[in-house]
Amino acid sequence: MKQPSVIVPEGCTEVLLHACCAPCSSAIVEWLVQHGVRPTIFYYNPNIYPREEYEIRKNESKRHAESLGLQWIDGDYNHEAWRQGICGLEGEPERGRRCEQCFTLRLVKTAQKAQELGITYFATTLASSRWKSLEQIERAGHKAEQIAGGVVFWAQNWRKGGLQERRNQLLKEYDFYNQQYCGCEFSMRNT
Repeated sequence: MKQPSVIVPEGCTEVLLHACCAPCSSAIVEWLVQHGVRPTIFYYNPNIYPREEYEIRKNESKRHAESLGLQWIDGDYNHEAWRQGICGLEGEPERGRRCEQCFTLRLVKTAQKAQELGITYFATTLASSRWKSLEQIERAGHKAEQIAGGVVFWAQNWRKGGLQERRNQLLKEYDFYNQQYCGCEFSMRNT
């Protein structure tokens, strides 16, 4: 059965897009622009470890956004605060409670930034990864929406409509750095 296409919410012409990395955001950004939605890229990933890995991913995301003339916002890096936010969940498996808490922490910050900027919709490129639970991401996004207030989480499966294949093409075209693990030190043990 063919999955339905990606659909733009009615009236959405701008979105604050939480970007986990350049490879995952590339096809999504391209799709958004082609469909009349201007993304502002918000790079907020304090989960990434070590700092050098974070900097590489951040610079690739910024390079991608700048090449397209898009606004790119650095959400800043505070790995210790992130560690406090997932305290007690370190031993959880991938796709476990730690991941959902991580998504929630990052999407709350995204929702708050969207509210601050006056952007009604926010979304995340996390929903493009086949390694992530779409249900966890959606729950985290809706929780963030409630906490921030006045903003709407655009829950979207960004794996559909050929976007995964286009991601792989853009990865090569841009010669992006392609990480081999999700980002945190706990996900490294699974590589």
